[in-house]
Amino acid sequence: MDVRRLDLLRELAERGSITAVAAATHRTPSAVSQQLKVLEREAGLPLTERVGRGIQLTSAGHALARSAGDVAVALERASALWDEFRNHPSGEVRLATFPSAGQVLLPGVLHEVSRTPGLILSCADGDHELLDFPSLTADYDIVLAHSLRGARAWGGRGLRVVPLMTEALDIALPADHRLAGRSYLTAGDVVDEPWIGVPIGFPFERILHDIEEAAGRRAAIFQRISDLRMVEGFVAAGLGVSLIPRSTSGGIDPSRVVLKPLRGVDAERDIVALLRPDTAERLAVRTVLEILRANAAEIEAAHAT
Repeated sequence: MDVRRLDLLRELAERGSITAVAAATHRTPSAVSQQLKVLEREAGLPLTERVGRGIQLTSAGHALARSAGDVAVALERASALWDEFRNHPSGEVRLATFPSAGQVLLPGVLHEVSRTPGLILSCADGDHELLDFPSLTADYDIVLAHSLRGARAWGGRGLRVVPLMTEALDIALPADHRLAGRSYLTAGDVVDEPWIGVPIGFPFERILHDIEEAAGRRAAIFQRISDLRMVEGFVAAGLGVSLIPRSTSGGIDPSRVVLKPLRGVDAERDIVALLRPDTAERLAVRTVLEILRANAAEIEAAHAT
């Protein structure tokens, strides 16, 4: 079987439609369909079936798509071995990040990468919903993702998950707030404050629900904002309190906003790197990952209490 046709089947399993595969591989939909029909003849079994106006993989198609992933891993491993003999992690590595991690982690990483001739790191950012992180690995080599402790939206996706750091979510207060002098806060201290919350369905909302449960009463949401810069501005203006990531908040002015640890509520998130298993074999990708891990460890240590 042709490796390139196997890879098209794998893309179909991950992207879900011929049109999406065609766009990702710079082919026409008819060309993709033709190559999959050739692969089906080679396999001797139906690999796809019609469902409404689209198609889906048969059980045989899913099995062969998984095998295609194993083949891709083996090929990348062989290529990486050759790069290791040459001691030359070259090529472009594409990375997707969410803004708060990107602004703190990536400047140092980009400086480190620039010291390796031939290694290029291309970064893209966006306010991705939690469940979108795994799908981004189809188009990016490394995807920086986050979730609250105990939540794993990418489980069962067959991805390589590389832990980078665990980050506390602190209570942000105006610098002149009556609680600003406290060393830590509890749910009872803050539940009655006006809150700058997150949009409904965003991960941090769960922590506010946990605060309400611990305090035994509802919190009053003044505004729901996702952008951390806007949240900081609202808090600094005395409009309410909020949850802000301790390590990746980046550049909060302590004369306007102070961060206080929250006790009695599990207010932490994990930041990880997600990769396809074959992509994780590339020496260039592994090199960038090691730089990411080292930078994340330094940032985590600097903000530990």
